[in-house]
Amino acid sequence: MSLTQSFSSGIVQAPFVTSSHLLLKTWGVISSRDEDVVPHVGRGLVWKVWKESELTIVVFEVKNDFDPQQKLVSSSFLKEKNNFHRFEFLCTKKIPELSVNGSAVSLFIDNLEKLDELKSEINSSHPLIVTGHGVGGAIASLFTVLLLESIGSGKKRPLCITFGSPLIGDKKLQEAISRSSTWSSCFLHVVSCNDSLPKKLNSQPVDYMPFGTFLFCSDTGATCFGNPESVLELLVSSINDQSQGFEVADYGKLVKNLNRKAICKDFSLKGMNFTHCTSLNASIRLQLCAALGLTSDMQQLQHQNIDINALVTKLEKLENKFMFQKMKFDPSKKLNNMKMDMAKLEWYKKHCKSQGSGYYDCFKKGVSTIDQDAVQWQKNLRNYWIDMVEEAEMKPQTEAAAFRTRWLFAGTNYRRMVEPLDIAKYYENGLRKDYEAKGRSRHYVVLEKWLEEDKKEKSDSKGKTKKNVELILTFDSCFWAKLEEALLLCGPLDNLKENVEAKGKLLEFENYVYESLKKYEVSPEIFLKGSSYMTWWNKYKLFADNHRLESFMSNRQHFDQYTEGDYFFP
Repeated sequence: MSLTQSFSSGIVQAPFVTSSHLLLKTWGVISSRDEDVVPHVGRGLVWKVWKESELTIVVFEVKNDFDPQQKLVSSSFLKEKNNFHRFEFLCTKKIPELSVNGSAVSLFIDNLEKLDELKSEINSSHPLIVTGHGVGGAIASLFTVLLLESIGSGKKRPLCITFGSPLIGDKKLQEAISRSSTWSSCFLHVVSCNDSLPKKLNSQPVDYMPFGTFLFCSDTGATCFGNPESVLELLVSSINDQSQGFEVADYGKLVKNLNRKAICKDFSLKGMNFTHCTSLNASIRLQLCAALGLTSDMQQLQHQNIDINALVTKLEKLENKFMFQKMKFDPSKKLNNMKMDMAKLEWYKKHCKSQGSGYYDCFKKGVSTIDQDAVQWQKNLRNYWIDMVEEAEMKPQTEAAAFRTRWLFAGTNYRRMVEPLDIAKYYENGLRKDYEAKGRSRHYVVLEKWLEEDKKEKSDSKGKTKKNVELILTFDSCFWAKLEEALLLCGPLDNLKENVEAKGKLLEFENYVYESLKKYEVSPEIFLKGSSYMTWWNKYKLFADNHRLESFMSNRQHFDQYTEGDYFFP
């Protein structure tokens, strides 16, 4: 039994947990008074650890007053005032901070030393369930959040199951966890339609935001919701539905019913189990029947304070939005198309060379229909990688590092192939300057940083290979931007001798070219007669100060030797 190990989605996992006795067993441990399980008593907090050969269950119970409506506290404040850094691994450039319930985090800080001991004790390869009822569930959720950092280092993913738990964090916390399907699938929240505690939200508009999968249940049925906005809408809508008051929720009875019926379905999935439904609207109505304990006759709601038609309409909009966002960018779905576009640009590069010109210069001139085709291939790839970089930056630190490693090679090849075409477009009319400072897309900067960080980590000292120089892409994707700036400086040749600043910049570029060639980091296509590089050199060679570059450029046989990797640079 691997619990979350086999499931990337909480919606898929929930039916398994419900029908496999795990939910029943978890509630049994919560309600058990087994004297063999010695409780650990902290400051306002009690937990017990129940173990068997194949499973460990940790149960949290809060003894102090706990205010589920207390104001949220930001991770930045906690770091500054309490030296509490445990949420930093969740933060990204786009989510620099997040907030959690003040009562929950205060309990954590008060018991931090003992909870760290608990974390080290249970941090093994055994399947783990972390659970709690009511406010104990809120502590279980927070404890599980802090376990997420260890996922991916050989540890099995924990499964947090809460019963009637209040929400613990804001939208930023939800976004940080939801960006990883692995993390999000670690949380299953069971909520009774009669339970008031999960519906205690502290303000309007609501500051709190749910995360994970919610299993809404009644005596007659149950249903799952994975969309946090739909969950919040259900919680907010039912706040006003107190015409009959709230009963004390009997989760033991509900769990037994769920286990017996095993009817957990999700209307947001493509593979709906509602085969007799003809629309999302109709399936949502059936979902609400199960969640609120109603018959299919919606007239039953007329005496209550819920406008069911308005609720269904709003949920339908939220689910459509949710499905669109999930489909908006999936790297794997577009990967084959991107490979094809890269292959087309590789072909375009060879085609241009056969015409006696490099692909950079052909693209810049844009005179043939093939050049126009290349514009579309470049655009497709650019849009894909802008989304890819944004996706990486939204991921929490641990997962983002793995994501970058996975896509580093492809991203580097893309940058070296496609950024020169961006540069060609930037300088095509001769009116713009300083691409690197004013025209460079941020996603190229990020991709370049990925490579630099990877080099630092590997500390590769094997040196550069000279093989297959003819096939390489120029390592510095901004080489052509530097060249265009050098061409602009060579414009007024009559004044070049007197322009000390221009001469200094040109000498700097000249040395840069030589050092790049010496390391075999420049594509040999720059030596083609019609290339912008040769245009620059023919203008500048009379003023060249780097005699080593001048010596290399003085004989075209050197270009062939360079292409074969046989030229010796002094």
